[in-house]
Order: sequence, then structure tokens, then C-alpha cells
Amino acid sequence: MSRNSSEPQKFQKNLNPVSVWSLAFGCIIGWGAFMMPGTTFLPSAGPLGTAVAMAVGAVIMIVISFSYSYMVKRYPNGGGEFAYTRMFFGPKHAFWCAWFLALAFIANVPMNSTALGLMSRKLFFGVFQFGRMYAVAGYDIYLGEVILAVLALTVLSVISILGTKETGVADTVMAFSLALSFLIILIAALFSPVTAWENLQPLWNAKPGVGAKEVLAGILAVVAVTPWAYVGFGTIPQEVEEFSFSSRKVIRIMVIAILFGCTVYTCNTLVTAAASPDWTAFIQEHDWAVGAAVEALMGIPGLVVLGIAISCAILTGILGFLTATSRLLYFMAGQGVLPPWFGRLHPKYHTPSNAILFCLAFSLIGPFFGRTALGWFVDMSAIGAAIGYGYTNLCAKKALRLDKGAADTRSLTLLTGLGAVFSVFFLVMLLVPGMPGCLTAPSYILLFAWILLGIVFHAVINRKAKNRGTG
Repeated sequence: MSRNSSEPQKFQKNLNPVSVWSLAFGCIIGWGAFMMPGTTFLPSAGPLGTAVAMAVGAVIMIVISFSYSYMVKRYPNGGGEFAYTRMFFGPKHAFWCAWFLALAFIANVPMNSTALGLMSRKLFFGVFQFGRMYAVAGYDIYLGEVILAVLALTVLSVISILGTKETGVADTVMAFSLALSFLIILIAALFSPVTAWENLQPLWNAKPGVGAKEVLAGILAVVAVTPWAYVGFGTIPQEVEEFSFSSRKVIRIMVIAILFGCTVYTCNTLVTAAASPDWTAFIQEHDWAVGAAVEALMGIPGLVVLGIAISCAILTGILGFLTATSRLLYFMAGQGVLPPWFGRLHPKYHTPSNAILFCLAFSLIGPFFGRTALGWFVDMSAIGAAIGYGYTNLCAKKALRLDKGAADTRSLTLLTGLGAVFSVFFLVMLLVPGMPGCLTAPSYILLFAWILLGIVFHAVINRKAKNRGTG
């Protein structure tokens, strides 16, 4: 069935609140939550600095989530940020919002798939590390790891096509397994004789003699990545037509998902720092500090539990972003931004199977480029998320002008304004050279290429629209 047909939509309403929370939480927590404490968070901000940064980021995301929940309640139709922007700012703004938002979603799919190979290197003695083919940006590409990533992407795409009920069940099982595994590691860390609060010194970052300016810069560098770290809550509006519950519950689901994400990011960092008397030396000695810390705390059983947690984090991330991206493409097709082929539902399973297959085809390219090159794309995903946040807040602000009779209009207006300011703040931090958290040179080049590609694509779409209008 096509989105452009006159038939009513036939999405199955199989997503309950727990399923939606699982999808959001699974997108928030991926491989990065278990890698970045040693590579980014601790070197930039230290244990306490990371805790402050992630808390600040969570508060900002919660502020922004009120705009999302308001728009979902007022306009409970699919398309999320794309639909809101088209409604209040027109098709051109909607295109660019969706263009960057799609990048923010889909870039995480192949990146998570390649994390399976990296996990096998760390936890399973590199069992898939065979058949070296070539290297990209210093990262070796192995046939075995490519096969593993391709199989995972294919299986999860099939699950996604089979229906939202199956997707929701799979995501719920994995999300709760992730949460339980993390809880086991956290309890073990709290009661382990290896853990000591004194080990958290220095509290801020690894640089000797840092002053207030350096401390603030380190915290801001971590805050700058929170649009990417918490982007999972922004996938919820894409699935609104599949809710089996009132959209009034969305704000609670979003806030709980964000708080759970903040807890995992922060505690992983604190556990890593507390597991060694000198965490500054520890993160330099180990290329995977979280894994080394868990092994020091719990031994081999700890690595088994960690392996379960990471596997679930990776798989829920793939499944969640596949779901969100395919729905976004589906609703874009319904507005003529994409060919009608993207707007067809599977006749039996009532899922946007063509859009899912496109996401699969796009994602299958990723494992052949390796994690370093994919990382440049993922760095850009924070920009796409910030743009989506900004447009949603501005749309909510406009919508509130039409809803003056609502009791909470004044407080929501304040929150939407703050959310818009925070979105601009994120873009400044990411795009202005010299700012904490700014993109690397390869990411700038890819960003410029993505914009040029968008200009060409938008021109083609406009030309076809004009031809249809004159024909």
C-alpha cells in the first residue's frame, strides 16, 4: 500500500509504553557507552566532570523533550520532526530538517554493526578477525567481521519487517537484559574491595595543573556530544501511529529513557575511574578501559556480563534506529519528498518494508569502510540531532500560540524557548572551530559533502514536482 493512496493507513498499533521505552533506551545506549568513558569522557572532563556534563546534558534533553511530547499530543500523526517542520515552516525547511535527521538516525546503524566485530576482538579473542582485506584510515577490515555485521543487519531488518509487535518484544527483552547486566556490574563495583572513592582523583581531567577554564572546557566538550548520546528519545515521534496507548504518556517515557541513559553513561565512567588507583595511567595503558576495569572488579564472569550488556546495547541500537529511519523515510515519501516506493506498507506485516530494505542496503556498505571512517559520519549525527531538536522547539513555540487556552501554555512557552537556545548552543559547540566538541577535519569535509548532496537532491525533487504540476 502506498502512502499516497486514498486508503486509510494500516499501521498496526502494537507498541505499548514499555516497548517504546525500550526502543528509545536501546537507541540511547550503544557501544559508545562502553567505549567512550576511556577514550573521550575521562580524558576530557574526568570522573566528576563527566558526571556533571552528562547530568547537564540530560537536563537539557528533558527540557527539549517537553516540546516533543507536546507536539506528539497535539499532532499524533507520524513523521515527527519532518511533519512538524513542514506544517509550520514549509517544505524547504522540512526537507533540510529530515535530511540531517535521517543522517543522525541511519549513521548509527552501520556503526553499531561494526561494533560487533570490535566486541569480538575485546571479549572473544578476535574469533571473527580473519581474512584481512585492507585498511581504511588505519582500521583493518576483516572478512569475518564484515560477515558478522552483515548477518546482524540482515536478521534485525527481517525482524523489523515482521512487525512492530515482534520488534517491540525483541527490543524489550534486550533492553531489560542490558539494564540488568549493567546493574550487576554496578553492584559488583560498589562492593568490590578494588573500588575506592579516592581513586576518582583527579576529579576533573587528566591534565596536570588544570584551572577553571580548562575544567569548564572539558565539561563542555562532553556536553557537546549529548545530542548524539541522548538522540534515542527523539526516535519516539516516528512511531506515534503505532502506539497502543495515549500519547499523553510520552513525556514520562522520554524522561525515564533519558535518565536511564544518563545513569549508564555516568556510572560506566565512574566505575572505570574507581577501579584503579591512578585512572589517568589506567586509560593510557588500556585501549578499552571499561573492559579492563570490569575485569579487574569481577574477573572473567564480569566480562561475560559485560559482553551480554554490550551485545544487547548494540542490537537494540540497530533495531531502534532501523525502525526510526524507515518510518521517517516512509512519511517523507507520503509528502512527495521521496519516491512513492518508500511509502509502501508490507501487505501482510503492515510495516514500511521498502524503507527498511533501503536502510539495510545503505547500512550494508558501512562495514566495508571500518569504524574510523564511519566515526566521521557519526560525529556529524550530533548536528542532525541538534537541528531536529531546534526545529521541534520552534514548531512547538508556534503551535502554542494557537493553543492559548491551555493551562500550561506559559511554562511550555518558556521551555520551548530554552530548548531552541540549547539547540543553537549545540550547533555552535559542534561547528565553530576551536570550541570544545567541534568536529574534526574529516567530519567537516563530509558535512560539506552531505550539504552539497542535499542541494542536488532537493533541486531534483523540486524539478520533478514542477513537472508534475505543469503536466
